[in-house]
Amino acid sequence: MDETTLRADMIERLEHRLDRPLDERVLTALQRVPRETFVSESPYDDRAGREHGTRTLAPSTVVRMIAALDPSPDEETLVVGAGVGYTAAVLAEIVGARHVHAIDIDREIVHVARSNLSAAGYDAVLVDRRNGSTGLPEYAPFDRILLEAAVADPPRALIEQLDPDGRLVFPNGTGEQTLLAVEPEAGGGVDAGGVDRSDRPASPTSPSAGRRGGYRVRERAGPVRLQPMLADGERGPIERNRTRREDAERAVTNAASRQGWEQDWVDWDDLR
Repeated sequence: MDETTLRADMIERLEHRLDRPLDERVLTALQRVPRETFVSESPYDDRAGREHGTRTLAPSTVVRMIAALDPSPDEETLVVGAGVGYTAAVLAEIVGARHVHAIDIDREIVHVARSNLSAAGYDAVLVDRRNGSTGLPEYAPFDRILLEAAVADPPRALIEQLDPDGRLVFPNGTGEQTLLAVEPEAGGGVDAGGVDRSDRPASPTSPSAGRRGGYRVRERAGPVRLQPMLADGERGPIERNRTRREDAERAVTNAASRQGWEQDWVDWDDLR
């Protein structure tokens, strides 16, 4: 069965599972993005997996998150947690590749995402190695920010990097999470638990201490299960199965190895 047919079958199953038709822009994006470029094993099954040492999201989770994000063409969009690059590719089909920025704390994963996006034809997507909690201030403000890691509260820096009319989507909680879509609010707003902060003094660590005050919850969805956000120096879960661990390590080594024009460039430098 060819990939186009597999994508069509995946979309039909997603609509059945979500019990609603997909938004036209999301539908078109899913039809166009070659998921097999990003996920090698059973790419069109609706399940999470692992590629190059990082978790890949199930297509239904990607759809839920993008639906909550509600992106439109030409909107500046930041993906925190680049992963293998699939979500960034879907967003590139909706907002335009040059409007998508993706960051990840893991340098090897950044390389994987760049390679996958380039192979799929999305070279214009910017992928950089950054701490997700600090965002990408050089390119702010963003109309849309998607956080692909679970947090109790969105980092203040991300709220501050939102456009006044922007939206941030993140998995809230631990274990099984609720997907929240929030918007900045100058007066303090409502926190992730629905608590009104507008009449409370801002603490240095609360979102209401940001330059626009805080955020309000606009939409709740889910449930979803994503890994918690990592900080500098932390690593993902340890793979205890030796075969899977060594296969993943070899895959990362091969992905990061120099080849083609890169090797020619190194040889040319050595001659100088």
